Amino acid sequence: MNRHLKPGTAELSLTKSVARARALKRRRRRNRLLFLSAVLISTGVGMLMVRPAKAPKAEENLLFVQPTPMQPSKVAELLISPTPIQVDKTATPNIEPTPLPILPTQAQAITYSKDSPILYYTQSGDSLPVLAVHFGVEKGDITSTSELPEEGFIPPGQLLLIPPRLDSVSSPLKLFPDSEVVNSPSTIDFDVTAFVDVASGYLATYKEYLNATGLTSGSDIVKRVAKEYSINPRLLLAILEYQSNWVYGAPQSATATNYPMGELDINKKGLYHQLVWAAGEIATGYYGWREGTLVAITFPDGTLLRLAPDLNSGSAGLMYFFAQKNLITQWAGILYEENSMINLYHDMFGNPWLRAQNFEPLFTTSVNQPDMILPFEIGKIWAFTGGPHAAWGAAEVRGALDFAPPSEESGCVASPEWVVASAAGLVVRSENGAVVIDMDGDGFEQTGWNIVYLHIATDHRIPEGTWVEMGDKLGHPSCEGGRATGTHVHITRKYNGEWVPADGALPFVLSGWKAKAGSQVYSGWLIKDDRIIRANVLSSSASHIQRED
Repeated sequence: MNRHLKPGTAELSLTKSVARARALKRRRRRNRLLFLSAVLISTGVGMLMVRPAKAPKAEENLLFVQPTPMQPSKVAELLISPTPIQVDKTATPNIEPTPLPILPTQAQAITYSKDSPILYYTQSGDSLPVLAVHFGVEKGDITSTSELPEEGFIPPGQLLLIPPRLDSVSSPLKLFPDSEVVNSPSTIDFDVTAFVDVASGYLATYKEYLNATGLTSGSDIVKRVAKEYSINPRLLLAILEYQSNWVYGAPQSATATNYPMGELDINKKGLYHQLVWAAGEIATGYYGWREGTLVAITFPDGTLLRLAPDLNSGSAGLMYFFAQKNLITQWAGILYEENSMINLYHDMFGNPWLRAQNFEPLFTTSVNQPDMILPFEIGKIWAFTGGPHAAWGAAEVRGALDFAPPSEESGCVASPEWVVASAAGLVVRSENGAVVIDMDGDGFEQTGWNIVYLHIATDHRIPEGTWVEMGDKLGHPSCEGGRATGTHVHITRKYNGEWVPADGALPFVLSGWKAKAGSQVYSGWLIKDDRIIRANVLSSSASHIQRED
């Protein structure tokens, strides 16, 4: 049976009884500490690898630091451990999960030797500056038999020679493909509602009141978070089932009911806030690794683990997420043992690596940003109020820029000025203060280039399904659709479902103005020839910019 095809075939074929049996067995075993710290350090196939290397730089001495152990009571507060369900063994089939094979896409041919350079084959989205950070070397230390670009992406599969600099790092086993973490083209044929209905667990009947949409079903909440945060809905469902048994069964404690993703914060109670938190944490790991701002993960007791430099962003995202609420031994079980979340995902949706072969790489060296203009009318002068910052929510990627219209009043005041289309395309979303333009016109946010505008007022906002040309009016800037201290438009980009950094391998360029990030979020510049515009949240004169094209 092909288990990685469209819903209605494989994804909906797992029977409720089988799925629940697997979930029950998984839950009985998930808290067993199968990965002892001594084993993690000493075994070659464990969680840590010792690589003969030169002494690391001072800032690299993050590799594995074990502080004073945390008190058991404190650990209990950080972990969700629902009460095990009592099972009638005579009525429950004895199902043993099959260990997963390592596919070629999971483990690349990487060679380590005491006296020889590391042989590394590049992955999608690799760039020279970020690889230098991952491996703890200088850019000039990385060589190749083929030409290496100083800027932009390196072609996937190119052999690099990198001197060994790191000692102990995590396992290099790739756990999850990038396209199964972000809301990529792989999700186009996935029907969240149909899957949830067939599973017929607690999620299928769950409803929650949201300010933007009123009383909202559980499946619609999953779809909304997946769409807005650009996180794969399959992944959200798998984590939800693993953490709290919501998809095929029912939560077995008040904690699992109110905080199903594991964030025990009264301000994040309920499915929507829990999924938003989870999406943000996954994105922090994913984009932190992609941009080189994250090289190690920290566990609740302060333990630090340096990530293997040859991991992919998808794996780093999951490793980071599960490190937020679990000690390293529990974390290892969640990701690597027989009853892992990874194996559960296989059970629910088929092998993600096989599906990924149809959609990856998400980025190629031929990808370039199409021509785009500043998001306001020609001849108008607006203020550049926000340099590169979070694309959406708390995501780590600094992909967004902010522009504010002229106004004699401060704060959130309706503006008569117009936000215009930076490029031609199809409006595929117009709701909750957001307008999304699909530049390839296929009607999907998950494919190709998309431009996302936030804080577009409801009045006069362009409707979904409209084709727009560059410069066409989209609506008026406001504070709708998210937190804002003043009227402005927030603009960011996605490619194949992945948020694109404003100052990275594919820099954000509007009317010839190139974005440059500052040392802090919201700081930065727009640069064109010898002219420089500095971002300023107070709309100072130095931040004023005129659209001339």
